[in-house]
Amino acid sequence: MKKLVISALIASLPGMALADSTSEQIAQLKAQLSAMQAKMDALEKQLDAQQQNGMSADDAADVKEKVSKQELVVDQLQKTVNEGPLAGLSVTGYLDPTFIFNKDSNSSSFEFANRTSNYNYDNSTIGDVYLDIKKTFGQGPTAPSAEVVIMPSRGAGTTLLYSEKGQDNSILNSAQINFPLNDQYAIIAGLIPGFGGYDVTQSNQMYTITHNLLYDFSDPGTFAGAGFTWSHGDWATKLIVGNEQNHTRGNVVSNGNGTSSNNTPSVMGRVDYTYSSAIDLGGSLTVGRQTLPTAPNNQTANACAAGTYGYQCSSSSPYSGYAYGEADATYNLNNETVLNAELSYGKQQKAAFNGGDAAWYGASLQGFQKWDSDSFGKMGATLRYDYLNDSKNGGGGGGIGLNATAQSGNDPNNGWGVDPACLAANGGVPGNVCKGAVRQAITADLLFFPTDQLTLKFEARYDKANQSVFLRNDGSYSNYNTVLGAQMVYSF
Repeated sequence: MKKLVISALIASLPGMALADSTSEQIAQLKAQLSAMQAKMDALEKQLDAQQQNGMSADDAADVKEKVSKQELVVDQLQKTVNEGPLAGLSVTGYLDPTFIFNKDSNSSSFEFANRTSNYNYDNSTIGDVYLDIKKTFGQGPTAPSAEVVIMPSRGAGTTLLYSEKGQDNSILNSAQINFPLNDQYAIIAGLIPGFGGYDVTQSNQMYTITHNLLYDFSDPGTFAGAGFTWSHGDWATKLIVGNEQNHTRGNVVSNGNGTSSNNTPSVMGRVDYTYSSAIDLGGSLTVGRQTLPTAPNNQTANACAAGTYGYQCSSSSPYSGYAYGEADATYNLNNETVLNAELSYGKQQKAAFNGGDAAWYGASLQGFQKWDSDSFGKMGATLRYDYLNDSKNGGGGGGIGLNATAQSGNDPNNGWGVDPACLAANGGVPGNVCKGAVRQAITADLLFFPTDQLTLKFEARYDKANQSVFLRNDGSYSNYNTVLGAQMVYSF
């Protein structure tokens, strides 16, 4: 009987040991192995006692030999867990199929893994597959790590990284190396998301479906570069130097006058102060030279001469100076009451629609509350207000790209730029008469948390502009738009 018990115990070990390779399961495996070791030790004691009570020496020796062999297996498994190729490896992520209804475009569809390189506020980073693969080499705060985030359909790589033929083809959203020098300083390098604002890319960390206006159109995007982080007491600092957003293939851009190089890298830094266990105060700054929305060429030269086309008409360089700053604050009480705020300001030389400097400023406020419901279990509600002013010189600059090549001076899908009626009334010349749009948005979400892995979101969003810049399905323009959405997020 004892031999059957031990044999069953031994047979279960390999399957349990190889059940999973993620960091959480590896930790569980360590505990299981320790428990198995204790059980085998106890069984050995029982065998000794049984032998004294009549078990034959040969039977006891045979069982002890088998237990001893399995102890070697357990030791090897423990070594593999702590030192093998799976040690320090974690794979996490989520799936977030989403349904979106857009009133002005009279469209409704499921957004999920249907790849697009068009970044609009109603499809941005939602409806995607997100995989975060991280490998830590060693243990403790000074262990280096490499982390790759794959987001095939709507990650930064679809609009930021290009093949030699200029086709959007990268599935990467970010890829970083973190090399600690000690418990305070670390070197970072790779494809690094911008430091601005409280909003994040990950749907499973958002309390809404869509992003706020500042995340989509004001905050700097992803950079390719290198820098360092510095943690000191309640303060945390990080700084990188790298290629500007939207320009990571190289620093040479062709235009009608030959080629031009952007020899000025961008510098991006952030400082955070932990005021208390619930309050974080932070801010970021980005300075450098950015690519203007459209480089001059022979086709636009006549338009520039006629004064009907703004971008690049006052400069032969496809680059211009760029500066951006923001401040943000977060209050988070046990992930049940969360308040966020952000103020931002940006400026880019010669990037406005009429050829002048572009400038934009805005604010975002968000509140989330979670509670237990007798009927629906854990629930939550979010309310957000966004404001972004991009009126100077016809609008444009930063993350706001206007349709300059069509001489329309607007982004009809996102509600930016000049009212087409104003442009037509001025003979197609933007001049200083036609201002860019000022945008506001109110977003409300209802969330359900059936399990720790599953989140259901339902959103209603109303966007308002001070002029008619939203394109309707019938070809007319409106000064507002409504978006409704539903999303299922499953984390793993």
